[in-house]
Amino acid sequence: MEEKKKLSKQTLLKALGLMGIRSVRGEDVTAFRAEEDGMEYEVWRVETEGGPLVLKREKTNEIETYRAFFPEKKAYAPAFLGDTECDGERFFLLEYVEGETLTRCTRERLVKALDALIEMQDEFWQREEYYDKGLTLARSAELVSRRGDYLEDERLEEAFALFMRVYKNTPLTLCHDDLLPFNLLVDERAVLFDFEMGGMLPYPQSFARLIAHTEEREDAFFCMTREDYAFAIEYYYENLVKKHGVAYPDYRRTLDFFLFYEYCEWVMLGNRYDAKDDERYSRSLSLAKECAERLLGE
Repeated sequence: MEEKKKLSKQTLLKALGLMGIRSVRGEDVTAFRAEEDGMEYEVWRVETEGGPLVLKREKTNEIETYRAFFPEKKAYAPAFLGDTECDGERFFLLEYVEGETLTRCTRERLVKALDALIEMQDEFWQREEYYDKGLTLARSAELVSRRGDYLEDERLEEAFALFMRVYKNTPLTLCHDDLLPFNLLVDERAVLFDFEMGGMLPYPQSFARLIAHTEEREDAFFCMTREDYAFAIEYYYENLVKKHGVAYPDYRRTLDFFLFYEYCEWVMLGNRYDAKDDERYSRSLSLAKECAERLLGE
């Protein structure tokens, strides 16, 4: 596969100029680095006279998502400040947000994160006029189903087939399809970002991804206590799902299916890319099998 070219500072400055940001120099534009490996993102902090902004190169449908769902500023998302095409690439500007990620979870930050997700999902719950915006259910189901092709276990495959039926018959709301703990920032408020795959999807999708890969170990990449994990499940139900008429047993069963799907991620990666010696594979395989047996036994 051809590697995508690295963007020059001249291209970035040109894109900024097209969006009205002209009084910056090359040294005013610095790439953000990933928490997990230190690699540079194609996302840059831009120092301007009015304060920092965020410049991002579009990968998928993020500009469409911001325009469709956040035409006005929302407390739970960074303000969208414009976009442009430059040298064959799409770029857009966002509000710069201060805060800490949820990779080292505390109860205070967790509540703010959940409140942000709940506010967003409550606003868009079953809003049919948005069903064709961003990542659609049909396209998402197609992408999701691919994980089931690499499980290499009959019971996991059986449970995954049940999950796909649940996936297509669960109430929809706006979801951030990759809401890992480093894709939100918490300060006075919590803000979700990186809406590269956002759309009207089954309601547990974001929440399950947020909590599924956490561990209690202090050296874990996503650290959350079992108490906070249990608290999050109850808090999300009481403050969002319950008010939309979903019975608690139905919620818990549906959530278990989406947690199962998350556990299958590293099962798929380990099998597909011969990475079974990764500790994430063995942990995920164990959790996926345990969850599958519970779901198949009900």
